[in-house]
Amino acid sequence: MSQKNKIAYSPAGKFEETRFEKIHNVVFSNSKEASIEVANEIATLIRVKAKENKPCILGLATGSSPVKVYEELIRLHREEGLSFENVISFNLDEYYPMDKENIQSYHYFMHEYLFKHVDILPENINIPDGSLEGTDLHQYCIDYELKIKELGGVDFQLLGIGRTGHIGFNEPGSHYNSGTRTITLDTMTRGDAAPSFLGIDNVPRKAITMGIGTITKAKRIVLLAWGISKAEILKKTIEGGITASVPATYLQGVENVTFVMDDEASSELTRIKTPWLVASCIWTEDLKKKAIVWLSELLDKSILKLTDKDYNDNGMSSLIAEKGSAYELNIEMFNALQNTITGWPGGKPNSDDTKRPERATPEKKRVIIFSPHPDDDVISMGGTFDRLVEQGHEVHIAYQTSGNIAVSDDEALKFAEVTGYMNVESNLMKGIIKDIQNKKPFSVDSPETRKLKGMIRRGESLAATRYMSLPDENVHFLDLPFYETGKVKKDDISDADIQIVADLITEIKPHQIYAAGDLADPHGTHKVCLDAIFAALDILKPQKFMDDCWVWLYRGAWHEWETYEIEMAVPMSPDQVLKKRHAIFFHQSQKDGVMFQGNDSREFWVRVEDRNRLTANKYNQLGLADYAAIEAFKRYHF
Repeated sequence: MSQKNKIAYSPAGKFEETRFEKIHNVVFSNSKEASIEVANEIATLIRVKAKENKPCILGLATGSSPVKVYEELIRLHREEGLSFENVISFNLDEYYPMDKENIQSYHYFMHEYLFKHVDILPENINIPDGSLEGTDLHQYCIDYELKIKELGGVDFQLLGIGRTGHIGFNEPGSHYNSGTRTITLDTMTRGDAAPSFLGIDNVPRKAITMGIGTITKAKRIVLLAWGISKAEILKKTIEGGITASVPATYLQGVENVTFVMDDEASSELTRIKTPWLVASCIWTEDLKKKAIVWLSELLDKSILKLTDKDYNDNGMSSLIAEKGSAYELNIEMFNALQNTITGWPGGKPNSDDTKRPERATPEKKRVIIFSPHPDDDVISMGGTFDRLVEQGHEVHIAYQTSGNIAVSDDEALKFAEVTGYMNVESNLMKGIIKDIQNKKPFSVDSPETRKLKGMIRRGESLAATRYMSLPDENVHFLDLPFYETGKVKKDDISDADIQIVADLITEIKPHQIYAAGDLADPHGTHKVCLDAIFAALDILKPQKFMDDCWVWLYRGAWHEWETYEIEMAVPMSPDQVLKKRHAIFFHQSQKDGVMFQGNDSREFWVRVEDRNRLTANKYNQLGLADYAAIEAFKRYHF
């Protein structure tokens, strides 16, 4: 491993080489900070090459991972004079077949996110052509390879990684010496792409990709990975053996490679997940809880049954030495977990709350449940929602986006036709029907169609909240502007989005806020909605009423808090599980073939019931009470 790798992103990024890791990697707290560092390395290389009167050969990636890198490169071009005139670019891949004008094409992506904003010469842009006839494709791939070789190879190769371990579109089974070619896409890869294509059926089954042999010959390689969904494959890639079943592992044998990750993407690495197996630890309360839960799950023993030997045999002897005995540790941790469980998410009146997750006073709290989409409230915390209403708190639901893009054209057409038959605004409905019937693939809905789709989601939401006995006046549809693009790609968060959230919080003056902390949703809306809430809280925190406001984060259909992260666990009875299911069913447009299914083919109500049941089972296996289901929350301190 070269010295250049070891210092490439210090001190902003964290790097600690361990015996488990076979690829140099750097972890940043967030993707923006990391992307700026990577963009600066690229910019430096471009400038050095320009001074030498040489071209800078860049291998470029698409997808969500490099977007912030490209944004920073554009800023450097506009504000600091970075020129791309000496840059020759080669993109990794393209779907096949795919027209260049299609908004799902990587040709469109690269021009939208980088090329049209900088001064790169059009003749220096090379992107695999997905529109070629099959007879011409083989020679085209050979020529693509030759052009790279004639220029002396790629100076800097930017990569992402798929959950199959693919780099470029080199799926499992790809050979180390493979060159540019067509390839059949893995089902998981197509599933991950489905949100952008409005359903997996629309995702091409093939692609053109640079080969592993082409990629690994680059003089410098940086792989970007963000988010919890990449954590598992990154562990396999960085710590596992080299294998064709995980093509990214081929990078283990390549010099001058750096993986750049955010905290969530790195979360499964041994030094992050179980640092006591790597080196001596400073045993904070959080780390102690994490370690003991891990040990209990590893050995399939309840916490109270763990022994001194169990701790000593699994890298935790220093914890035993610090505390004195397993008995003391076990009792302490059992009580800590027991204290997270409550049937009173708004606090239990007239009770000692010193060991409860929520305050006893005020007895009746004002509560805002923020829901990114118009169903996340009942999907993610329907049982807790029910408890809060049942126990007399003033509950408000705030739907942050209209959710219109998740309504299929078929569903909208059904509503438009029914409304047209009733002669309600007949001309408007006729126009919507015509728009839908004449709509081209992946084109943006008309404003009228988007409004109808939004009203479908709104009506379903009101039906569900009424079922949960919530008054209509306590339901707020924020329709945040960032979402209203009509496309899967949304605008960046704006001051207007933040102000809308801040205004509602100021109006309600809540004692509790519930927000979606699930950042694994496939289209990123949850993160933007959470960022809007955090930004609003930052503005409002000087206000006196904020001193009494606690924020609880829930997770949705995509991911759950780890047991050691949970600070409030709300158990549900079998009847409540059924009631939650029925509330989800009111969101009929999202049932039976939802557009943004992700890689999980189960319906949302099945996913969350399985997840809530699993959380309850984990608590029970740790030696705690046996509940039918549990919804989990983590407190956010602002």
